[in-house]
Amino acid sequence: MATYFLHIEDYMLPCFNKKYFGIDCPGCGIQRSIAFLLKGEFVAAFKMYPAIYTLILLFSFLLINNFYKIKYSNHIIISLAVSSVVIILTNYILKFI
Repeated sequence: MATYFLHIEDYMLPCFNKKYFGIDCPGCGIQRSIAFLLKGEFVAAFKMYPAIYTLILLFSFLLINNFYKIKYSNHIIISLAVSSVVIILTNYILKFI
């Protein structure tokens, strides 16, 4: 099973924005970050795409909330979504500085 994760990079999609315009998009690095997570390289995953952990929390919470209704779930979802967007945009801006 470990050999499967070692070759996951062969199946990654290219960033069309970077390919055709030469500029990174806000999502550049998320596939490689997921590949690092699958390999167990958590720090490298964060360095590649800092919003990966807030996005995992957001999607996990959305999945759990479908099965179990959680009190104040709207506030939690909005907080996780806003924090993810802030981290994504901050990282995107810092790439150009």
